Amino acid sequence: MPLIDVDIDEVQPSPPNVPRVCVSRFLLGVSLVLIAFNLRDLFSSASALLPEIRDTFGLSTTGASLLTTLPVVCLGLFSPLAPRLAQRLGTERTLLAVLLLLALGIGLRGVGWMPLLFIGTALAGACIAVGNVLLPGLVKRDFPDRMALMTGLYTMALCASAACGAGLSLPAERLFGGSTAAALAVWALPALATGLLWLPQSLSAKAHARKARVVVAGLWRDPLAWQVTLFMGLQSALAYSVFGWLAPILRERGLDGITAGGIVSASVMVQAASCLFVPHLAVRGKDQRIINVALCLIAIGGLLGLLFAPLSTIWLWAVLQGVGQGGLIAVAMTVIVLRSPDSHVAAHLSGMAQCVGYLLAAIGPLVVGLIRSWTGSFGPCAILFVVIGLAAAANGWGAGRAQHVRTRSTLSTN
Repeated sequence: MPLIDVDIDEVQPSPPNVPRVCVSRFLLGVSLVLIAFNLRDLFSSASALLPEIRDTFGLSTTGASLLTTLPVVCLGLFSPLAPRLAQRLGTERTLLAVLLLLALGIGLRGVGWMPLLFIGTALAGACIAVGNVLLPGLVKRDFPDRMALMTGLYTMALCASAACGAGLSLPAERLFGGSTAAALAVWALPALATGLLWLPQSLSAKAHARKARVVVAGLWRDPLAWQVTLFMGLQSALAYSVFGWLAPILRERGLDGITAGGIVSASVMVQAASCLFVPHLAVRGKDQRIINVALCLIAIGGLLGLLFAPLSTIWLWAVLQGVGQGGLIAVAMTVIVLRSPDSHVAAHLSGMAQCVGYLLAAIGPLVVGLIRSWTGSFGPCAILFVVIGLAAAANGWGAGRAQHVRTRSTLSTN
């Protein structure tokens, strides 16, 4: 099926004032990082508070599994809408709507009624899906000479968002007098603040020419595009298993809630540092095959250590897992850009990778919850993590080849 690009054929202005362009570019880069900072706390805040959520809302283990899986499913289901929304509204205005609706969805979790807990989670997940797809295309379009730096910065912001959700949610619950609902809803405030900061930029965005649009065909039949997609999905299955279940795993091993949340937060902060470093390393080599496989093995090893190693060494394994998982997130985003010949293809390869990839990723946290429910232990999840990690390594080897996806791009005036 042919795909029509998002923001194409911009009206070119006269040569701009250089200092003004530099300031504008800097503000755009900062804004993109702030937007990314709001795209992961939804997952980790629920994970850190999962035992409290179960008690407050009366959720079963299966219900808790569905709650952790629901937003990941929404990432896959709503990713294909991103190009069409951006084509109709413009990328900047679409991101403004994403931020405001994200704040609404997160806020609905704080009403204290179970149906709104799930509805708000689904709405927030849909908004995150659209934001996820649009960010790589903007990087390719507006920062072609700083792709590694910008990819590293916004993936670092994704990790920092997850770290804050994991580490601060339980203290927030204590601050609000033990209110789990308030601790869930408070994460609407950063999204709302970022939306207000983004408002002037979205309203002043330049008009785009709509008469000529680029139609991209053949992407869904390309083997390399599928390897990029499966690599994205499988590493995401590991990541969302960590976001959704690592805190409960550590609490089951005997750690108190705040310590478990602190360990998860520290691990995700290491992910943030890894996100900043890995893209630069990845683009220096002739391809990314070795680094993709190595990061998969490191992430698997860290997870196994968190499951079985003595608690006295748990911080070491958390750091190791953070290095591997953060690197995987960053390099998966990086190969989307590197395997694309231009920003038009990058936008649609991002949409494909995140549509299929996140639907696949949703299996990870769901199966972890089901294994825990069936066996009464998180130990057997080790088999699942090893299988997912090895499959990610195999597809990462293919996705890391120094090639471009083969597509046909044509202009359409329809």
